[in-house]
Amino acid sequence: MQRRLEADTIVVGAGLAGLTAACELADRGKRVLVLDQEGPQNLGGQAFWSLGGLFMVDTPEQRRLRIRDSADLALSDWMGAAQFDRPEDHWPRRTAEAYLAFAAGPMRAWLAAMGMRWFPVVGWAERGGALATGHGNSVPRFHITWGTGPGVLAPFLARASDHVAADRLVFAHRHRVREITRDAGRISGVAGEILAETGVARGATSGREVTGSFEARAASVVVTSGGIGGDLARVRRAWPVDRLGPPPARMICGVPAHVDGAMIDTAAAAGAALINTDRMWHYTEGLRNWDPIWPDHGIRVLPGPSSVWFDALGTRMEPPFLPGFDTLGTLKRILGTGHAHSWFVLTQSIIKKEFALSGSEQNPDLTSGRWREVLASRLGSGGRATGPVEAFKEHGADFAVADTLETLVERMNAIADAMGDPRLDPARLRTQIEARDAQVANPFSKDAQITAIRGARAYLGDRLIRTAKLHQILDPAQGPLIGVRLSVLTRKTLGGIHTDTDGAVLDAQGARIDGLFAAGECAGFGGGGYHGYNALEGTFLGGCLFSGRNAGRAAG
Repeated sequence: MQRRLEADTIVVGAGLAGLTAACELADRGKRVLVLDQEGPQNLGGQAFWSLGGLFMVDTPEQRRLRIRDSADLALSDWMGAAQFDRPEDHWPRRTAEAYLAFAAGPMRAWLAAMGMRWFPVVGWAERGGALATGHGNSVPRFHITWGTGPGVLAPFLARASDHVAADRLVFAHRHRVREITRDAGRISGVAGEILAETGVARGATSGREVTGSFEARAASVVVTSGGIGGDLARVRRAWPVDRLGPPPARMICGVPAHVDGAMIDTAAAAGAALINTDRMWHYTEGLRNWDPIWPDHGIRVLPGPSSVWFDALGTRMEPPFLPGFDTLGTLKRILGTGHAHSWFVLTQSIIKKEFALSGSEQNPDLTSGRWREVLASRLGSGGRATGPVEAFKEHGADFAVADTLETLVERMNAIADAMGDPRLDPARLRTQIEARDAQVANPFSKDAQITAIRGARAYLGDRLIRTAKLHQILDPAQGPLIGVRLSVLTRKTLGGIHTDTDGAVLDAQGARIDGLFAAGECAGFGGGGYHGYNALEGTFLGGCLFSGRNAGRAAG
């Protein structure tokens, strides 16, 4: 069976960037065809699983918390993090500047007009911890959307539904694009395979049985197909060995298996230039999911600043490699041991207040958008952490719990033995923890982590819900003690298809390919990598919205 389709514009990929582009195109009266290799149960892509955080600048939420932010400060932070240093960084830099103007300007009003709202406490992610000119957010900028990822998707799904009803938008699921076609040198559409329908759960691995083929013609094509994080072999091939050392032999996946980057190769075959493909964003605080949905399913811990962090050999990690401060630097530091895992040691007081798990499904209270559930989960749970965190503590293979440090290390070593990891020396851990604890006894300290905790609690948002009161780790009143084995968790692609700020795809000579556009993660969230080397968080969903909006307003 061969199916023939026509539209004004084709969007390849039904994630957040694709939905945004499709809605903007349909708003302009274009007939839009959205193709996606997965079933309708995966509509919205990776945004569905997200915490819904958005990087925005100088917002009412910030001002209410007495956070003084500005476009100039955000630009300084971004450039200090990005460290653009390549000739091909021209468009990534321009796109970053444009996004910052958007994030400090019309972004919030545009989203609020669609009904989006945000949790009143602004999160402080990627705090840096080194120099003012280096990586990190100077102030909190992570705005969690009420409803988390599904809350971000909701207005675009509603807009798309209206356009479907008006016959301006058509979704064709289980259509896998294999080729971007040309006619007289200009992009003319796409061609590919029709896959058998699937009833698997969202995120689960779907079948690849081919039941037919299709051709779709359009004046323009927008590629919004996502990154490579679900293909561990491909991640290893792209790994920046010169900067980070050899890739880990063992990693876990923060995205489903279908996030494989195949469409990036298809765009390259059509003439698209690929840039910065060695830039990527993987997390160091990954947990093996005790209730997995996709292969090697991992969940990220979003830590507060208080857990004591040890490398695989049992050495406490030095600043700026503290929880929540410098993801890429910490990744390099961990891998420098020759191993790809590390350990948190913390108390029940810390896990209750500081442990959050990334993802909509791990934060049902925030996903519900109901204050009653948030207050009950975060503030009314007695000495317990949130339900999902307590479930990981009880069922997760990476957790050890005990009343004494020696028993805790014994149980951590049982995990290490099962994983083939080096064993930890309880006496060595005790020496380091006792030295840290001795710094808590008075208001003075030479321990940078102690200073960082005190600094965090100076921010009202952290003091209320994100940072535990400073205490000694070995204080029995704060227990029990908890040890957590952390893995490298694949997540985001920071490079990809080279575009300009409109999302127009560029060829190897830097010229536009007439009729071809790209947005979202496959384009490095805009420009071919608008993050540079480091992300400031909230910039992944933000990049999908921004680049999808631009492409949807320029294509066709």
